[in-house]
This record gives sequence, C-alpha cells and structure tokens, in this order.
Amino acid sequence: MPEFTLWDIVHNLLLAARWTVLLSLVAFVLGSIVGLALLLVRTAGNRWAVRVVRGYVELFQGTPLLMQLFIVFFGLPLIGIDVSPWVAATFGLTLFTSAFLTEIWRGCVESVAKGQWEASTALGMNFTQQMRYVILPQALRIAVPPTVGFSVQVVKGTAVTSIIGFIELTKAGTMITNATYAPFTVYGCVAVLYFLICYPLSLYARYLEGKFRHVTR
Repeated sequence: MPEFTLWDIVHNLLLAARWTVLLSLVAFVLGSIVGLALLLVRTAGNRWAVRVVRGYVELFQGTPLLMQLFIVFFGLPLIGIDVSPWVAATFGLTLFTSAFLTEIWRGCVESVAKGQWEASTALGMNFTQQMRYVILPQALRIAVPPTVGFSVQVVKGTAVTSIIGFIELTKAGTMITNATYAPFTVYGCVAVLYFLICYPLSLYARYLEGKFRHVTR
C-alpha cells in the first residue's frame, strides 16, 4: 500500500461511519414514530385497520431489505419522483424499522395483564387514556430491552444501502479496497468499526433486560 497508510484507511472509514450512525439514528427515530402510530391503530380494535397494519408488517418483515430499497430507489422515479440515495435509504430503512418495531411493541402491549384493561375501562377511561396512563407505561418496561437490541439490526441494515450508492461504512470500504487492493486490511477495519458501534448497544440491551426482569419480579 504505497499510497495509503493504515491511518489513511481508518480515517476515511471513520468519515463514512458518521453517515452510518446518522442514517441509523434517523431511520430508528422515524421508524419509531411510524411504528407507534401503527401500534395504536392496530390496538384500537378496528377490524379493517388491524388487517391493514398486519399486512404492512408482514410485507416488510417477509421481504428482503435489499428488495425494498430497490423498489424505493428505482420505483419512485417511474412515477416521476426522483430520490437521492440518502432519501431512498432513509425511506426504505424507516419502513423496515417501523414494521419490526410495531410487532415488537404489539407483543409488549399484549403482555400487559387483561385485568389492567378491564380496570381502566371500569374507571371510565377511553382508549387514548388507557394507552397513555395504564398500558403503555407498563409495556414500556418490557419493550425497552428488545427495542434497544433491534437498534443493532438497524445499524447493520445500513450496510445494504451501499447497493443503491449511499456512501456509508460498507460502501466506503469497497471504494477504498478498489484503490488500495488491500481487501483484508480494509474490510477488517470495517468489521472492527461495526463492532465498536453495535457491541455497546448489545451490552446495553442485555443490561436493560436484566434490570427490568429484576424490577418486574
């Protein structure tokens, strides 16, 4: 590697890692907002709304993220909507994230004892009040660990966006490899950086799981 030192490789990968982290954060926040809205719609009990949300979840859980990104990036221009790789990556990952979070949170809400619903109904609460004051606070303790754990999957999912030209950690690794002809060194550094991003999240999810398990006993 006469033109690139190890520091040059790491420095360029760190610059690209910023976009990996930013894309993960944006997709997770937007996916959480959409997922919460879908959860409320599904929990409200309207039969047709439940079917629509269930179909949405099954669609995005049952198809590869790569295919979803292709449809967004190449499909929207067919109807006159041009999107950049950044917008397509954000939109695709948001849909992917929202579907999984909806299902995770649905399970957490359903784990709340049925008596809590009955008690809040007896107190004259409507659905919004039940969710806000009774159900969601209890479901939150159960939902936090798997939600944090899923954030690791979102970070790793950003690697797929390199296929549509978004320059994040994996794409930068490919570009640097083409310039240095040192794939082992470059992708080794890429793997280490992914580990440094994801491992703390995994540890935190494990910590929260143990903490909330202790609290609920």
